[in-house]
Amino acid sequence: MNAWRRLLLAVVCAVAVASIYAAQPVLVPMGRDLGVPAELAGWIIATGQFGYLAGLLLLVPLGDAVDRRRLIAVHLAVTAVGMILTASASAAWVAFAGLAAAGLFAVVVQTTVAYVASVSPPSERGRNIGVVTSGVVVGILGARVVTGALADAWGWRSVYFVLAALSLGLTALVLAVLPPEERRTPPAPYRQVVASLGGLYRQRVVLTRGLIAFFLFASFGTLWSGLSLPLADAPWQLSESQIGLFGIAGLAGALGAARAGRWADAGRAVPVTGFALALLILSWVAIGQLPWSLWLLLVGIVVLDFAVQAVHVSNQHLLTSAYPERVSSVIGSYMVFYSLGSALGAAATTAVFTAYGWAASSLLGAGFAACALAVWATDRRLPRDGADLPHESVATHPAREGSQGTGEARDKSEVH
Repeated sequence: MNAWRRLLLAVVCAVAVASIYAAQPVLVPMGRDLGVPAELAGWIIATGQFGYLAGLLLLVPLGDAVDRRRLIAVHLAVTAVGMILTASASAAWVAFAGLAAAGLFAVVVQTTVAYVASVSPPSERGRNIGVVTSGVVVGILGARVVTGALADAWGWRSVYFVLAALSLGLTALVLAVLPPEERRTPPAPYRQVVASLGGLYRQRVVLTRGLIAFFLFASFGTLWSGLSLPLADAPWQLSESQIGLFGIAGLAGALGAARAGRWADAGRAVPVTGFALALLILSWVAIGQLPWSLWLLLVGIVVLDFAVQAVHVSNQHLLTSAYPERVSSVIGSYMVFYSLGSALGAAATTAVFTAYGWAASSLLGAGFAACALAVWATDRRLPRDGADLPHESVATHPAREGSQGTGEARDKSEVH
């Protein structure tokens, strides 16, 4: 995969995920305009996350049954419709419906990652996934900067109109630029793919990496879904555009973890996960100083987003290497944990901050990070047996034993 196609797919991920998180820096004016009470404002973001959860279960498995290139284009087009509905909403329930619809089809991110994993040789899979998924973090954090500036200039509704236009433009580019996949095995029927999801959740590697993702993104959501509240409050009283600028710090940290894919290709995904989760806990010590120091907050944001991106890329590399013929299903299954964790963090942080202040929100975020590290450490200590092995293996696909066998065998020895 050449650099231009990687860039295009990274932009697809950025725009799609921005449709869910664009409300974060404008939570206060958006909630006020729609008549949503402050203590319930977190549900503006959580609604998109729950739509995303439904999409992971119902839409992502389609990637194992139909052409992923066309699926990416369709998802982008329908996401644009959800954005237009949100931007034109005159009542809260209409905005919630638009956000839920956009979240449902924003799972184009996972279809895109599955496409990349499918067309990449094993020796480059981690690198390509790392580059493309960097677009996810760019969308989450970079959108904060753009959203704040647009909201100050033309109001929060302009953000969703811009996202709709970008989604429609990317729809055309995907169909024009990306080649169709060349699958090694015939696509499975959709009903069979969905029915098989339950079996994936019984696999130890999926469950372990999923639980790590659940707590990882609950911690991530605790910061980014709640950060605008204390920054808009005394003593800082920052504007939407000023709050959005903090996304630059997070973006710098996430892009600093761009080598996580190369570390995974080199067989170091598991130790990198443990190290990054320890950094995640430490980042909350600095983030907790927000009432007294914005500089320490910036340091904490950089470290937190570095850690989150490193763990996320490592998780996806391990899972797609273990299940090369079911990449859409396994990524969708994994991202269910991501979606639930993000929704939990978004809903919990606003309620906790309103009741107890930023110190309590910081303890909440650090607690989620500690739970993720505990899952990783427990998995490392438990014995392995044949039941932990995935159904897919190099031995069952002899055609891949030549050029791909060495890389995939290394990946599986690392996972198990």
